[in-house]
Amino acid sequence: MKRAGFDFRLYAIAGETYHPGRDLIEVMEATIRGGADIVQLRDKETPPEELLGKARALRELTRRYGVPFIVNDYPELALEAEADGVHLGQEDMPIAEARRRLGEDKIIGISTHTIGQAREAVRAGADYIGVGPVYPTPTKPGRAAAGLEFVRQAAAEIAIPWVAIGGITLGNADEVLDAGARRLCAVSAIVGSPDPEAASRALKARITAREAGQAARAADAAGPGGRPIPLRLNGRDTETTARTLGELIERHGLAGRRIVAEVDGEIVARSEWGKTPLKAGAAVELVHFKGGG
Repeated sequence: MKRAGFDFRLYAIAGETYHPGRDLIEVMEATIRGGADIVQLRDKETPPEELLGKARALRELTRRYGVPFIVNDYPELALEAEADGVHLGQEDMPIAEARRRLGEDKIIGISTHTIGQAREAVRAGADYIGVGPVYPTPTKPGRAAAGLEFVRQAAAEIAIPWVAIGGITLGNADEVLDAGARRLCAVSAIVGSPDPEAASRALKARITAREAGQAARAADAAGPGGRPIPLRLNGRDTETTARTLGELIERHGLAGRRIVAEVDGEIVARSEWGKTPLKAGAAVELVHFKGGG
């Protein structure tokens, strides 16, 4: 999978310690059947030279299903296994170095634990970030929970794809979504379940139900029937089925760029893009800055 257009909703991470006696590939295939649309190999115990077999098996599985495959920590292993990208921790190599090793087509994600780290990840060119841990989790021993406030902060200002992670279960997923998350990641709640397929399906259903509700509210605000909205974009008359300024910006591939957005002559703060409905006849200006200082 190429970086262009990369997005996801439910992120599943392999965790063999949560399903002893069950085959890694069988468990991860069940998570994909249930709705996981990106898979990460995360194994802190096995030496890198012994991980290649697992990585290649997961690469074969994810390729069959058309699902992106990410390797945690090891760019070289990601290359050797033909993974779609790598996920880094704050203590791993810089994003720029990972990009140099992997090339422009590979996906690079990074874990962040504060809004400052999230901002820096965006500036450094991350393709997505992990936001968390939202709750205490055994996958991050000794790491204090970042809490729902970090989720709210990310929702307000992070434009690239980001995923809430850490201690997320079916029991608390709604409050994470209420805080502004659009993507969820789980480890033990999925692969540790007796039925990983059902666990994935239930979590994905929570995400899609929330999206459907948001789309319905935006359509109501936009007008009857959800028909295309006529507006003037950068001086040209056009129509769009986007219901919010944020959705319009995403569809034009500008979500991760340095832009100023105006609606009817008023600058709209980045934190308000997703909350600003598009109305018929609106005049929208999207000004893209390409570097400089």
